[in-house]
Formats: sequence, C-alpha cells, structure tokens
Amino acid sequence: MLREIRQVLRLIQLMGKQRKRSSLKNTGALLVLLWTEKGSSHQRLNCTVAAAGSWCFGIEMQTLQADLKKVLLPDVWPCPEPDPEELCAFTDLYGSLKFLLNFQMKNPGHYSSKWQAHVKAFLQTFGLTNAGIRIQLKFKIHGQKSQHDFSAFLISKVALSVRPPLILDVTCSAQPWCNQRGLWCQKGHPVVGERFPLGIPPKAMDQGLFGELGVQIVSLLSPCVLQYPHLPTELSRMQVLVFSPSNVPVSAPSGFFQALPVALDYQHLGLGRMHCCSSKASPDDPVHSDDVVFTVERENWDDPEREPSHLPVQQSLLVLLFLQHSDPFTSELTDKMDCELLLELHLEDILSNNRQAVTSALQAELFNTMKALKERKKKREKLQSAAEVIVSATISIVSSSSNMDFRNACLKHMKVRDTHELSASLRESLWRVSSWKRLPKVGCYSAQVEGQAASNEAVRAEI
Repeated sequence: MLREIRQVLRLIQLMGKQRKRSSLKNTGALLVLLWTEKGSSHQRLNCTVAAAGSWCFGIEMQTLQADLKKVLLPDVWPCPEPDPEELCAFTDLYGSLKFLLNFQMKNPGHYSSKWQAHVKAFLQTFGLTNAGIRIQLKFKIHGQKSQHDFSAFLISKVALSVRPPLILDVTCSAQPWCNQRGLWCQKGHPVVGERFPLGIPPKAMDQGLFGELGVQIVSLLSPCVLQYPHLPTELSRMQVLVFSPSNVPVSAPSGFFQALPVALDYQHLGLGRMHCCSSKASPDDPVHSDDVVFTVERENWDDPEREPSHLPVQQSLLVLLFLQHSDPFTSELTDKMDCELLLELHLEDILSNNRQAVTSALQAELFNTMKALKERKKKREKLQSAAEVIVSATISIVSSSSNMDFRNACLKHMKVRDTHELSASLRESLWRVSSWKRLPKVGCYSAQVEGQAASNEAVRAEI
C-alpha cells in the first residue's frame, strides 16, 4: 500500500511541475485515509487520498483516469466511496477538494502497528520537505480508529539552482541535553551543499533511463546552539534521507550506505568512527521512513573525573539528498512517472556506480560540520585557559591574605570549608557562567526551557 501512496503523491507533485505556475505557493492539505468496510475480510484494504489547496491546483481528474491505471500498478482495484463525514471534516478545515482518489488493495498483508508506524513515518518525511502542506493520516481498520496530524511549526525556504524552492520543516522538537533553564533555539538552519552530476549505469539505460542525473545536498544540524557559543558540543548522529525529483521520499539503498563508514577519512574529519545502524531504535524517537542512520563513537564519556553537567550537547546532522533528473525527450506525465520508478529501482546501482563522487560529497558535508565544531572548541579552550588564570589568581589572593575575616567571608559566600573546595567551586561557577552566556542571533527562534539548575544571574552573583 505504501508503494501506491507514494505513486499518488508523485502524480500530484509532477502535475504541479507541469503546470509551472510559479506564482502559486506550494501550500494546502493532504488526507490519507486507510479503511476497511464493516464485515469485510482481512484481505481487502481501501485507501482514500484527497488534496486541497494551491499545491494541487488545476488537476483535472477526468483526464487522469487512463494515466492512473498505468501508474498505480495492476494490484489496485476500484473501491466503494468512503464515509462522507470524513471528507466533510477535511473540507471544512481546508476548503474544496482539488484531488480525490479511492482504490482498494487485495491481499495487502497484516495491518500491524509496525505497518501503521511505517506509513506514518513516510508521510512525516514527505512533510519534512513539503512543509507548506498540512497532512492528515487516518486509520479505520476493523472498528479501530486513529488519527495523526502533521504540520510544520517553523519553516524555512531554501532556494536551489535547478528546481523550485524547497519549503522545509525546520522545527527542532528534541530539547538539547541540559539541566539549565534558559532560551533555546527551536529552529534548524539549513545549509545548501554541493550539487554534483551522477552517471547513469548501463543496466538502467537499457531499461529506458536517459538524460542528465544529479544530486543536490541540503544539511541541517540540530539542536541549534548558535546562541551559546561557548557550550561544548559533539556530533553523535547522522541521518540520510533520499528524495526523488518530484520531492517524494524513496528508500535509501542500505547496501551502499552500510559500506560508507569504511570509505570515510576519519583522521581528516577529526571525527570518531561512524557505524551504520537501524533508524528504528526506539518507538518514541522521531524517526523517518526509508532513512539511514549513522552513530558516531563518543570520546571520553567514561572519564570518572568528568562532571555530568560538563558533557557536550549531542548534535545530529540531517543530510537530505535530492535527486534531479531531466530528459528533453520525456514530456508525457506517464513517462516522467516511469523515469522516477526506474530511478528508484536502480538507485543502489546508481550510487554504487558513482561511489567516489557521493562519498566525497558526504565527506565534504561532514568536514564542514566538524570545522564549525572545531572552531567552537578552540574558542572554548581559550576561555577555559583564561578561567584557570582567574581561579589561580583568586586562590592566591585568598590564601595569602592575612585578614582572617576576609578569608572566612570568601569561604562562607562560596559555601565551602577551605581553599581546596573554593578552587573547585569557583572553577565550576566560571564554567557555568561562560558556557551559558547567551548571545542572541538573528534567525534563531527562542523558547524557554525550564530546569532545576540555578539561573545565570544567580551564578554571576555568586562569583
């Protein structure tokens, strides 16, 4: 069923490209309803896809019937109309329908919670790069109902060289590790990376895939810590998502990406070794469909002398690979759909055939990310060196003072018993003040995060 849903979304997206109405915003809403009839067997599953808004403007359903039979594959059958209340609830929110399609799958398999989670993850991934579209996913499977709504809270418009601008969902819902109240940026800041050509392997050409093929990289590092330039950070995770030319997510070839960690130059990157792992580590994680996740070996996390509060903020790098294809001899809608299917079918071979170019591009993205993290680390080390001078000078003044009242007042104010404890307490206070110094940044979206730790003002007063 997921394959058919992907095809329908592809169809809507490609028709939008054919209209070339650049003045229209890519906004609107999408409804995906998966349902079964009362009393029906487990061997039939119905799907309703409805769309409203400018992103599907101008679609003529009457002219699509012949094309739909070709692009939705032979396993699709006609199905009864869905409950009108479901469509009315959707149109009440988002306006009249511009697209409506109902179809049925026979022998679709089990409707397990894992299968439902995969459909949900796929639509979340689609919404990630189509953030102007509000998405409703509904399940009505043998009397059990559930609904999931996806909409972007923070978006960013990303201009690309050879395709319409992307509207990305850059909301960073995961709070950074900390026990500190303060203002945190909940917005990611996408970076447009390298665009490079891909050669089409002979096997794909034999099946009809021609023209020019390339990849555009866009990356997103989260959580954002730009407002705290002295906080220690560490790259702990990289996630890769692949999108077709119609901006629909496709499965990232596991074989190619599992071999990627071996090909990276970790000494040049200044990064711990990476390992390819499953993206479905926890049901509570905000995972995406069809992605590949890499974890990075952590350094010095087992140091018993290291304060837990001094552990670096763990950051994740999201890498989006946008396939771009053009063929002047392909103009019909069904031909474009066929080309995208061939791209998806031969994606493993295409990436393997261009292994050096793809690996070099991903290495460059990692290098640029690590370069920024290294610059942060150098600035922090300079600050720590200055803090050590301050601590040493302060302890020297207190220790050498012959005024007992002054010495006792210093110890009492810092709530310590001797100069040894004073040194540790002062060092910790300086670390907190310097690390949590906030510098507002243009483009950041700040939100309050509550915690149990003392505020910066209290720490400054302590010093």
